[in-house]
Amino acid sequence: MQWTGSFIPTLREAPADAEAASHKLLVRGGYIRQLHSGHYSLLPLGLRVHAKVESVVRQGMEEIGAQEFLLPAMHPAWLWQRTDRWDTMGPEMFRLQDRKQADLALAMTHEEAFTQIFCEISSYRSLPQIWYQIQWKFRDEPRPKSGLLRVREFAMKDSYSFDLDDEGLDRSFNAHYEAYSRTFKRLSLDAIAVEASSGAMGGTASVEFVVPSAIGEDDIVRCKECGYAANVERATSKAVSPPAEDTVNTTSDEPIPFPTPGVRTIADLEKFKGGAPAYRQIKTMAMMLDGELTLALLRGDHQLNLQKLSDTTGASDIRPATSEETLQKLGAHPGSLGPVGVTEHPIIADLVLQSQSGLTTGANKDDLHYSQVDMSRDVKVSQWVDLRSVDHGEPCVHCGAPLEMLRCIETGHIFKLGRRYAEAFGATLLDDKGVEQTITMGSYGIGIGRAVAAIAEIHHDERGLTWPTRVAPYEVVITVTNISDRNTMEAAERIYEDLQNAGVEVLIDDRDVRAGVKFADAELIGIPWRITVGRDIAQGEVELIERATGKLEKIPVVNISHYTAGRIASQLKASQTIR
Repeated sequence: MQWTGSFIPTLREAPADAEAASHKLLVRGGYIRQLHSGHYSLLPLGLRVHAKVESVVRQGMEEIGAQEFLLPAMHPAWLWQRTDRWDTMGPEMFRLQDRKQADLALAMTHEEAFTQIFCEISSYRSLPQIWYQIQWKFRDEPRPKSGLLRVREFAMKDSYSFDLDDEGLDRSFNAHYEAYSRTFKRLSLDAIAVEASSGAMGGTASVEFVVPSAIGEDDIVRCKECGYAANVERATSKAVSPPAEDTVNTTSDEPIPFPTPGVRTIADLEKFKGGAPAYRQIKTMAMMLDGELTLALLRGDHQLNLQKLSDTTGASDIRPATSEETLQKLGAHPGSLGPVGVTEHPIIADLVLQSQSGLTTGANKDDLHYSQVDMSRDVKVSQWVDLRSVDHGEPCVHCGAPLEMLRCIETGHIFKLGRRYAEAFGATLLDDKGVEQTITMGSYGIGIGRAVAAIAEIHHDERGLTWPTRVAPYEVVITVTNISDRNTMEAAERIYEDLQNAGVEVLIDDRDVRAGVKFADAELIGIPWRITVGRDIAQGEVELIERATGKLEKIPVVNISHYTAGRIASQLKASQTIR
């Protein structure tokens, strides 16, 4: 491809609102342009990279026997109503009506649509099945940002497994785990697999694949000693114990009330005479779960993890109770609430509080607290679960080593869905004994555009992008320093033809601009290899520069095409055969 005939609108300055390096460089390099908030056009260079990422993802799917489909992106409301997700997906789902006032949605994912098709299968002998597509998805993100990292319209590879039993689901899940691990290596992304919450997808287990990056929006917890890793929504740790010298007199056989005028927070009670340190307090959070008031209890120095509360209860609508609601239902405003004597509302308590005594908490009367509270004696707990958020440096639950927290980009997510969707659609088969069985499912996603952005986020320097060869829009750029010199231009054109004949994807910069502009643009767009055809041609040589390392070699012009094609073929083969 000739640069003069290509649309590569490079820019010297990045958009004013761009914070992520990938956002800045993909715009500056002429890969993408924003149409409006959360919606980006892929320009020719961007589409080439996007297509190459798709190809890598397809390879991973084909290696595990997946079959490719293409389903509609617009769905009727009744399809999502079968699983109750029409309501539970919330405002992130784009909804609309057609001219007949029928309710429709732009799909965020395709579990329902694929399950409906699966119902045509009648024999267990057809299992397992793994189906996938690369299709556009729509999500009304409240705050689209960071270019392709958080958008409202994006291409996703979503795949679905169908098995007769849980053992089959385990095999399909593990096959996807291995396929994803290979795929991200082929994309030159050092992805970490972490335990994660299944959220609105439901199911029994899920794993996220994340790439460490300061611009990411996911926080993970990792132990360098034993390898434990989890999203903060799922992570657990050993709680830091109170100081060794801490002793509490627990001789009282009932809670002791004491006045606390003006005390409304954990910190207030720590400073109050006769109060208690945060680790000796019960933090009582009045939460409305799908309209029902529930008390969530934690140690005073711990924070509630809302996703853990949602996963535990299955509630989809979670919010703190208002001051008016707590006054009506519990008799006090927030800041004076506690679990002692509460029997008419569910109480969910964090495991750290189990068997604790000598605690202090609100008495459900403004300006009054209890001391000497014993959890076993004084609090009627409905459910003991892990509710707290993990902090940096806390001991690993497996080996006790300090945990570290990392900011990451989520690049993939795999779920064990179980039978939720199959039950909703009546997806059953007779097994080999003639017994009707509800099939079990998995769901597996990789965002294509997000993968493009993640690669750009990791592979760049101060001069521009440094694409890995496997996903670069072109493998070689030929920079002709002086197009008006006939010998220079003829040598460049011969190299261009020889590389094309060797199957190399090559871009020749034949613009009539200064050499410095060409060098800057080549570095900005990040083509892995640059051949400079300039004054060295008089000595029968050209320059070969590897973009990622900056290594420069002077190669005889008669050898350059064969040598370069061999280097590229070696890189591609190494990427293709990753296991």
